[in-house]
Amino acid sequence: MIGLYTAAEVRAAEEPLLAGTPEGTLMQRAATGLATVCLELLGRAHGTRVTALVGAGNNGGDALFAGAHLARRGARVTAVLLDAERAHVAGLAALRAAGGRVTGPDGDTGLERADLVLDGIVGTGGRGGLRPSAAALVERAATGPGLMVAVDVPSGVDADTGAVPGPAFPAQHTVTFGALKTGLVVGEGRGYAGVVHLVDIGLDLPPAGTHQLTDADVAMRIRPPGGEDDKYTQGVVGVVAGSSTYPGAAVLCTGAALRARPGLVRYAGTAAAGVRAAWPEVIVTEGRPGDAGRVQAWVVGPGMGTDGDARSVLAEVLATDLPVLVDADALTMAAQDPELVRQRSAPTVLTPHDREFARFGTEVGDDRVGAARRLAADLGAVVLLKGDATVVAAPGGTAYVNGTGTPWLATAGTGDVLSGITGALLATGLPADEAAAVGAHVHGRAGRLAAEEGPLIAGDLVRRLPATLGLLRRAPAGRLGDSGT
Repeated sequence: MIGLYTAAEVRAAEEPLLAGTPEGTLMQRAATGLATVCLELLGRAHGTRVTALVGAGNNGGDALFAGAHLARRGARVTAVLLDAERAHVAGLAALRAAGGRVTGPDGDTGLERADLVLDGIVGTGGRGGLRPSAAALVERAATGPGLMVAVDVPSGVDADTGAVPGPAFPAQHTVTFGALKTGLVVGEGRGYAGVVHLVDIGLDLPPAGTHQLTDADVAMRIRPPGGEDDKYTQGVVGVVAGSSTYPGAAVLCTGAALRARPGLVRYAGTAAAGVRAAWPEVIVTEGRPGDAGRVQAWVVGPGMGTDGDARSVLAEVLATDLPVLVDADALTMAAQDPELVRQRSAPTVLTPHDREFARFGTEVGDDRVGAARRLAADLGAVVLLKGDATVVAAPGGTAYVNGTGTPWLATAGTGDVLSGITGALLATGLPADEAAAVGAHVHGRAGRLAAEEGPLIAGDLVRRLPATLGLLRRAPAGRLGDSGT
């Protein structure tokens, strides 16, 4: 698993290293790593044009020292100082000694001719959007030909939450130091970070509280059948979804559960005819959940409605001592009576999008990880907060940010597929938070695969699940999803 860290956690890890090494050692490591990535992106240094947008403090110092490295290799480097009086003194001297140019925002910045633009305006401690003078330079850079590379965190992006409250640097690549910052992979920050490159500067980091799964992590948690297995030893998942009028959610959810390969899928509900026609492999009853037979986890909610009968079905499922995934209409009903969730001792997974989340009494806001953690703690349930980077939070505080997915998944029915996948994983005995994180990862990977053929619909995800699981089994260790690192 890849640990995700806040700026404060990284600073705390830097302190003993700063105290035990000569002054400037850490910055030199960061700058060397930054310059190395820039050289790889440029393909060569000699004759290339690099413009560094330089603010005050260490972030600007990183950019200046990296610029010096590039200048010594033959690049024509221009540093644009946003605040000349507060520029990093040693970094500025190194750049000048290497033959780099220095100018101000009103001088010849070279942005219109740059092959690469370095964003050293503000670092991990920055809050709020860029100031007007910096925002104007960034706008010029974004319309120019240069590759946009952020130093540590794109300026204007909150390193902890990914919030972007104003103008920010739209990086195509971000070179981050020591640890992957949470704000690079969640919220709006994910869209501003581009491809993320992690440079090791020797930090001794504590165990992370927030994680991102790799493909190999996911493959390890999806157990293939063995010679001693039968259909009852690989997980039996029950699904309550859809209706006789709207059977689609039931068909998608049960199909996804089947393709996620538990041993057996049972369905209970009024969409029985549609499910039976689509998936003869499913054991179907038109009765209540208690009539379905033995299961090891339930999925309840997609397309089931919110009338009185639906409420009694939800209460019946939540009264069991089995893991339950609560989605869609069931979320609406649970938000109206949250004690149904709070009183459970068995694992519960809630899968809201932002509007469904708000029904529990609070908006998501800019801090998606924090919001998911708060609701998980309040209800004693795992919260899978859907979004461009889905967040999973457990009641104890552990969280995951999904690194896979595609905007093409924002279409009707894909949430039903996610519920089916995750419910099947719950039935295999995975801890609820891991089942939710693995389900989100697989769902995103399937979306990527389906989108390669053009715009996708939810049924495409179900069809692509076997190929997706095959790809994950063959994944090399350490490979992330699509976070870019």
